[in-house]
Amino acid sequence: MHVTVDKASLLRELDEEYTVSPEAIAFYRKNGYVKLKNVLSPDVLQYYGDVITQLVLKLNTLTKSMEERTTYERAFLQIMNLWREDSTAREFVFSRRLAKIAADLMGVDGVRLYHDQALYKEPSGGFTPWHADQFYWPLSSPKTTTVWIPLQDTPMEMGPLAFAEQSQSVEIGRNMEISDESEQVLQEELTSRNFHVNDTPFELGEVSYHAGWTFHRAGPNTSDVPRKVMTMIYMDQEQTITRPINTYQEADWTTWLESYPIGSKPESALNPLLFRKQ
Repeated sequence: MHVTVDKASLLRELDEEYTVSPEAIAFYRKNGYVKLKNVLSPDVLQYYGDVITQLVLKLNTLTKSMEERTTYERAFLQIMNLWREDSTAREFVFSRRLAKIAADLMGVDGVRLYHDQALYKEPSGGFTPWHADQFYWPLSSPKTTTVWIPLQDTPMEMGPLAFAEQSQSVEIGRNMEISDESEQVLQEELTSRNFHVNDTPFELGEVSYHAGWTFHRAGPNTSDVPRKVMTMIYMDQEQTITRPINTYQEADWTTWLESYPIGSKPESALNPLLFRKQ
């Protein structure tokens, strides 16, 4: 049976405001992440999820077998900046609804896009090691956040994202790339310091936001279907570019910030303003 999509209603939903409770904002600022239910409807996730999946299949270049891959490669297929590849994907990435939540959680007047990325953990895909995203970003302020949007129900066997609560405020492991070593060292460090880890399933329509320095990981996908996730990274509109301190930040500065001058705001065409308070 062919179902007609009411595109106007989908676009309206992506633009409409989602009210973030004061409790959710306080939780995010204390713990470095928050999970929010019913942020996106099944219709939006189905429609845009299909488009994102088609782009992942089209653009993916990782064709090695699982046995041949590194730990990082086994964790997921990773496709960046879908918004520049497809106008429909752009509608989703540029969602004012999702960008305003980011601004509300961080307590800023506006947010720019750093970049988007689809993260597809294949059946038999491995775990994602403990890491903090901002290790990779040449940005001066911790006011960054990533929205993690599962495109399906995500039970434990599919490897939902897990967060070490309040880890954004401690300077441990900030010099570690995502690797087997980061998994081991950070697991030991987080355990010894008694960090509480939130490792729970995601319902359809539930999303999470986590700060750039919040440590997070994901288990393997032991189900027989892909764990499909779309993410967008937001930064405070007042963010400035700092001098890269590792090769990953050098690459990010060139790739995602168009080598804009050190000390300036990342205002290139690659980093559009997605929300600003009126």
